[in-house]
Amino acid sequence: MLPPVRCFTCGKPIGGRIYREFRERLAKGEDPQKIFEDLGIERYCCRMALFTSENYFEEIIPYTTVRTRQ
Repeated sequence: MLPPVRCFTCGKPIGGRIYREFRERLAKGEDPQKIFEDLGIERYCCRMALFTSENYFEEIIPYTTVRTRQ
């Protein structure tokens, strides 16, 4: 699944810098509540969209094939 560009419910932009910073800080072991507060994410819908999204590109790439026209 692609990282969300906007919140699915309210439409607030949460992609790009916010998504990257959230994932980096979460990987370092910081508390999600503190990260949300620092980034200014107040709504539950935006928090849900960020917290539950997962980037699967690195796992899928080895299984993709390139099709050529013949």
